[in-house]
Parts: sequence; C-alpha cells; structure tokens
Amino acid sequence: MNVKRKPVAVIGFAEALSAAEVAWSLVDAGFEVVGFARKGRDCALRHSRFVSIREVTPPEANAAECVEDLIEILNELSAGTESCVLMPLDDSAVLLCGRLTLPANCVSTGPQKRATDVALDKSLQLTLAKEAGFPVPGTARVEVARDLLKRATTFPMILKPAEAVMLSENRLAKGRNWICANEVELQKAAKTWNGRYALLVQPLIAGQGEGVFGIATSRGVKALSGHRRLRMMNPHGSGSSACISQPVSGELRPSIEGFVRRAGWMGLFMIELLRDAAGTAWFIEFNGRPWGSMALSRRQGLEYPAWAAQVAKDAAWDLRDPAPAERELVCRNVAREFLHLLFILRGRQSAAMNHWPSFWRSAVDVLRMSRRDRLYNFRRDDIKVFLTDCYCTIREQVFKPRQREART
Repeated sequence: MNVKRKPVAVIGFAEALSAAEVAWSLVDAGFEVVGFARKGRDCALRHSRFVSIREVTPPEANAAECVEDLIEILNELSAGTESCVLMPLDDSAVLLCGRLTLPANCVSTGPQKRATDVALDKSLQLTLAKEAGFPVPGTARVEVARDLLKRATTFPMILKPAEAVMLSENRLAKGRNWICANEVELQKAAKTWNGRYALLVQPLIAGQGEGVFGIATSRGVKALSGHRRLRMMNPHGSGSSACISQPVSGELRPSIEGFVRRAGWMGLFMIELLRDAAGTAWFIEFNGRPWGSMALSRRQGLEYPAWAAQVAKDAAWDLRDPAPAERELVCRNVAREFLHLLFILRGRQSAAMNHWPSFWRSAVDVLRMSRRDRLYNFRRDDIKVFLTDCYCTIREQVFKPRQREART
C-alpha cells in the first residue's frame, strides 16, 4: 500500500530575508518544507530543524543550470505526494520560477507569463500605478550615458535599475542605485554605470517608507495590512531594521485594487510607498513575492505564506479578511539594527542626505525595548535559525563580496 506524504512546499532562495518566517508559516500549516539554496552559501534556514535544504547552481554563475536543478528537485519531490507548492521568495527566484514547466501536481504561488513582467519591470509598475491613481514621481528612463547627463537636470535625484533582476550572458545579475546631489556625483555615477542596463531617474523624495501587503484572489484583494519604517538598515535607503504595524488608509484602497486589477495579479503582493511631509504617499515599487518584514505580519496573526499556498492550490478558496490587530506592534531585526549604527558611523555618502541620524540618539532607540517589540526570524523551538541569521547578516554586510552587475 502506497502512503502519500503530506503536501510539500518548495521555497527559495533560502538566503532570502523572509525565508525563515515563510518556512515556519508553511510548517505550521501542515506542509513538509524544502528550501533551495545556492551551492556553497550559508544561510540561516540551513540550520532549521523543520526544513531540509537542496542545493542548486548559483544563477549568478549559470542560470540555465539553476533552472535544470530546480526542475529535478520539483520532479523528485512532487512524486508520491498529494500536492506540491513552489514559492519563490525573492526577485531572482521569481524570474527563474516563471520559466519552469511544473510537474502535473505542482502549483506555484509566483507569477506566470505577463505577471512576471509586472513583478520585475519597474517601468511597467510605474505606468500601472499612475493608471490606478497613485501619485508617481516624475521618472525618466535612460539607456546610454549621454542621455543620463542630458535628462538628469534636477538635484537631488536617485538612479535605480529599470528591472529588479536581469539575465546577462546566462547569468542572473542586478543593478545598483545611486543618490546624486550635484553634477559631480552624477558624473561619477554615470561613469560607473556606463549604460550597462536601463536606469530610472527620479527626484529624491524625503519622507517615511510605508508598505502595504495583501493577497489577490479570485474573489478580490484580501487581508490588507500595512507598516511604516522606523529605521532602515542603511539610512541612504535599504530594507527596514525596525518597522511598526499600521492600518491601511481607506484612500489607498481604490488605487491598490486598481493596480492589482490592471496587472492581472494573483497571489501575494507588497506595494512600497514613500509618504512625504505633506502627507502624499508616493508609489515606489511593487513586489510580487514574500516581503522582508514577513515577521511583523506573522506576529499579527497574518499567515500570508500559508494563505498563498492554499490559494495556489484552490483558486476558489475563500480567504476571509482577518480581524484588525488590536494594537501597534514593532518588529526588529537584531543584526540590521546593529548594522544601522555602523552605517551611521560610516557617515553619509552623498551630499543629498541633508538629515543624517545622530549616532547616540539612534543607539538609544536601538537599545530601548518595549513590551510591544518583537524580533525577526525568532522561534524558541528553532533558535539556531535566529542566531545564524544574526551572524550571516552581519558577516555579509561587513565582508560584502562585490556583486555582479548586469552587462548588456
């Protein structure tokens, strides 16, 4: 008599910031969780007692081999189980998983076909956001250095890749951002970039970062929640080191639903906003996969990963909107809080940063703990994950290898 295993969830890359929280959400929902990780790279999830890890060729070295490795893993794991769910955790996985032909009993929570473009093409996102009614910063797309110097005339500005991740010479690669306060900084950025990939040029807007999270189903957008950043790991601009929950304002809902509808989106999503001093919430970008602050969502009882897996398995499943959180919660990444202080000590890297945090005031904020504070990637019965995550996060920032940038 053949006994089928319980449902399998395959998640990756295991190095993603959200990996541990996603894994625990799926484990608690009854899944056997398998993570795929780059060969030779340590990560916190490798030390989990609840998750097994399969290695794949790093896509930065050979994207085609990475895809072949993923197909082999999915074919093996989907055999003998009632269902298999693939969940890409970061932009690199979104691109690669969107190219896979899945086994018959395997479904993906990630985007397919045109929706993959929505997840990765920042130019397309800005167009959809404007059509949906979001305030969108004035943006110019440039592809050669002379156009950058010609069209970038208002300082300060920010330069960012037009695509979240790119395939270049069968290797996955990312671009980088620059903040430019003046002509000298712009010339330096232009020389480094040198037209290797398309750039978006936008005015640098001062404000506070916010995030809106939800899941798009056949019954509409469900389980909306929000947060605002208290601190970023790098004050120049990065993921948060501490964030606080907040409700989603009614004024944003029509634009959120309009964006999702225009994009034809299904599944998890996060919309990043920047609220300026006048109260305008500017659209920054759309992320079509689990987000870094998943810990805060889960501390509020919002099990987005488990819900996304259920929706992928059964599009007609009725996800009821959860009750709103009773109080504000703060979630903090211990390693990123420490790195936040190191970035402050290093000092500003652009004259555009007019307001640089005080080290001592920041140190007091980082060291102050309250009863409403929670921690990223912390679970008492899987404590090695938390400890390893702290170590790996600090090590990777302090001894950060040179990241390969896309070339065209």
